[in-house]
Amino acid sequence: MGSKGARRVKLIDNRLCRRGLLIGLGATGLSACHWGKKDDSKLAARSASGLANPAASLQAVVDGAWRAPADRARDRWRHPVDSLTFWGLKPGMTVAEFWPGAGWYTDILAPYLAQTGGTLYAVNVEPASPAAAQMVDVYRRRLEARPALYGKVQITAFGATSSAVAPAGSCDMVLFLRNLHDWMHGGIAEKAFHEAFQALKPGGVLGIEEHRATPGGVQDVLATNGYVQEAYVQQMAKEAGFRFEAASEISANPKDSRDHPFGVWTLPPTLRTAPDGQPPNPKFDTAPYQAIGESDRMTLRFRKPK
Repeated sequence: MGSKGARRVKLIDNRLCRRGLLIGLGATGLSACHWGKKDDSKLAARSASGLANPAASLQAVVDGAWRAPADRARDRWRHPVDSLTFWGLKPGMTVAEFWPGAGWYTDILAPYLAQTGGTLYAVNVEPASPAAAQMVDVYRRRLEARPALYGKVQITAFGATSSAVAPAGSCDMVLFLRNLHDWMHGGIAEKAFHEAFQALKPGGVLGIEEHRATPGGVQDVLATNGYVQEAYVQQMAKEAGFRFEAASEISANPKDSRDHPFGVWTLPPTLRTAPDGQPPNPKFDTAPYQAIGESDRMTLRFRKPK
């Protein structure tokens, strides 16, 4: 990767840190010591009782009291039970989640897998700044502080110079959750697909949730506004060796016009009021964007051929 690519990676690293440290830490409760440890033992009992019905067990985890209220409020936009069921999550799986950020999905995946005999690889950002290193460290310490809840999460890294994200052929499922646009901006999207393919077992699933651009246009290869065309995602996956299997409208939002002044980040949960890198504009009216809600998203499932 040349100097321009390296600079882009640093930019997305910094952008991720702002999102994780300034927004996500408060929302997901990375310092949430106010939730009692008794929740951990309750989870074990509820999850174990639901093993005969994986969907019921997953719903019990999504309803877990350890999840921050702000995170649970976003379930109406992210549909975690329906999405994970569509991707085929089952008890005992080995799952790799790329760039978990502040841990919105970790609070679901880690407890579910820990209590059903599975394994989670949290493929975190490869730090290119002190802020990114701090975010990864806070994430790690939170998980280690509650082993009964989260189990032993395997924390690895993905970035411009990272190596394998998990042992080759070890994963049943890999998840790209609203971060493909960041990798496109940093010039490492193809690397992400390659690493996912290598980590998956033959027959394993790649699940993708991503902001969906208006179909039929020319894709900005840097995804500057945060939106990506579904056909472009399918092409990248195909070139990496994946077979497209299904698409779902689980997280579609027809109110999203995709023409917002500060890209997808104008919408909730970010509600950006000024260009990236500039101070917030208190005069910018966010009400119309709150009325739209979160972005229109594609939900895709690919499979590594057997």
